[in-house]
Amino acid sequence: MSLIDNLEAMLSRGQDSALLRFGLGAEYLKQGQYDRAAAHLHSALEFDVHYSAAWKLLGQALASAGRRDEALRAYQDGIDQAETQGDLQAAKEMRVFLKRLMK
Repeated sequence: MSLIDNLEAMLSRGQDSALLRFGLGAEYLKQGQYDRAAAHLHSALEFDVHYSAAWKLLGQALASAGRRDEALRAYQDGIDQAETQGDLQAAKEMRVFLKRLMK
Protein backbone atom coordinates (compact mmCIF):
# COMPACT_ATOMS: atom_id res chain seq x y z
CA MET A 1 0.00 0.00 0.00
CA SER A 2 1.45 3.36 -1.00
CA LEU A 3 1.64 6.47 1.12
CA ILE A 4 -1.10 8.05 -0.99
CA ASP A 5 -3.29 4.99 -0.41
CA ASN A 6 -2.71 5.24 3.35
CA LEU A 7 -3.47 8.98 3.40
CA GLU A 8 -6.58 8.54 1.25
CA ALA A 9 -7.75 5.79 3.62
CA MET A 10 -7.32 8.14 6.58
CA LEU A 11 -9.34 10.77 4.72
CA SER A 12 -12.12 8.30 3.95
CA ARG A 13 -12.25 7.42 7.67
CA GLY A 14 -12.99 11.08 8.42
CA GLN A 15 -9.57 12.02 9.74
CA ASP A 16 -9.51 15.20 7.65
CA SER A 17 -7.04 17.89 8.71
CA ALA A 18 -4.70 20.52 7.32
CA LEU A 19 -1.72 18.20 7.82
CA LEU A 20 -3.42 15.26 6.09
CA ARG A 21 -4.43 17.42 3.13
CA PHE A 22 -0.92 18.90 2.95
CA GLY A 23 0.53 15.38 2.89
CA LEU A 24 -1.80 14.33 0.11
CA GLY A 25 -1.03 17.48 -1.85
CA ALA A 26 2.71 16.96 -1.48
CA GLU A 27 2.50 13.32 -2.58
CA TYR A 28 0.29 14.04 -5.58
CA LEU A 29 2.68 16.84 -6.56
CA LYS A 30 5.59 14.35 -6.47
CA GLN A 31 3.53 12.00 -8.68
CA GLY A 32 2.90 14.75 -11.25
CA GLN A 33 -0.83 14.87 -10.51
CA TYR A 34 -0.86 18.65 -10.24
CA ASP A 35 -4.60 19.35 -10.28
CA ARG A 36 -5.21 16.73 -7.60
CA ALA A 37 -2.35 18.18 -5.56
CA ALA A 38 -3.81 21.67 -5.88
CA ALA A 39 -7.25 20.49 -4.74
CA HIS A 40 -5.83 18.95 -1.56
CA LEU A 41 -3.63 21.97 -0.86
CA HIS A 42 -6.66 24.25 -1.23
CA SER A 43 -8.39 22.05 1.34
CA ALA A 44 -5.39 22.31 3.68
CA LEU A 45 -5.66 26.09 3.47
CA GLU A 46 -9.37 25.95 4.27
CA PHE A 47 -8.33 24.39 7.59
CA ASP A 48 -5.46 26.83 8.16
CA VAL A 49 -5.04 29.90 5.96
CA HIS A 50 -1.69 30.62 7.64
CA TYR A 51 -0.08 27.33 6.54
CA SER A 52 2.92 28.77 4.67
CA ALA A 53 4.20 25.43 3.37
CA ALA A 54 0.77 24.69 1.85
CA TRP A 55 0.79 28.05 0.05
CA LYS A 56 4.23 27.31 -1.37
CA LEU A 57 3.25 23.86 -2.65
CA LEU A 58 -0.06 25.18 -3.97
CA GLY A 59 1.84 27.71 -6.08
CA GLN A 60 4.12 24.96 -7.37
CA ALA A 61 1.21 22.64 -8.19
CA LEU A 62 -0.71 25.35 -10.01
CA ALA A 63 2.36 26.50 -11.95
CA SER A 64 3.14 22.90 -12.92
CA ALA A 65 -0.46 22.43 -14.07
CA GLY A 66 -0.08 25.45 -16.37
CA ARG A 67 -2.42 27.54 -14.23
CA ARG A 68 -0.05 30.53 -14.15
CA ASP A 69 -2.45 33.26 -13.00
CA GLU A 70 -3.73 31.11 -10.14
CA ALA A 71 -0.13 30.26 -9.19
CA LEU A 72 0.80 33.95 -9.13
CA ARG A 73 -2.15 34.66 -6.81
CA ALA A 74 -1.29 31.68 -4.58
CA TYR A 75 2.30 32.85 -4.18
CA GLN A 76 1.24 36.44 -3.46
CA ASP A 77 -1.38 35.33 -0.93
CA GLY A 78 1.14 32.94 0.57
CA ILE A 79 3.74 35.69 0.92
CA ASP A 80 1.18 37.90 2.64
CA GLN A 81 0.20 35.12 5.06
CA ALA A 82 3.79 34.12 5.75
CA GLU A 83 4.79 37.71 6.52
CA THR A 84 1.78 38.10 8.81
CA GLN A 85 2.95 35.01 10.71
CA GLY A 86 6.60 36.10 10.76
CA ASP A 87 7.60 33.16 8.56
CA LEU A 88 10.19 35.15 6.65
CA GLN A 89 11.98 32.14 5.12
CA ALA A 90 8.77 30.88 3.50
CA ALA A 91 7.98 34.39 2.24
CA LYS A 92 11.48 34.66 0.78
CA GLU A 93 11.18 31.28 -1.00
CA MET A 94 7.78 32.16 -2.45
CA ARG A 95 9.14 35.50 -3.70
CA VAL A 96 11.80 33.59 -5.66
CA PHE A 97 9.15 31.29 -7.20
CA LEU A 98 6.94 34.29 -7.93
CA LYS A 99 9.74 36.13 -9.75
CA ARG A 100 10.58 33.05 -11.82
CA LEU A 101 6.95 32.66 -12.80
CA MET A 102 6.64 36.32 -13.81
CA LYS A 103 9.50 36.02 -16.37
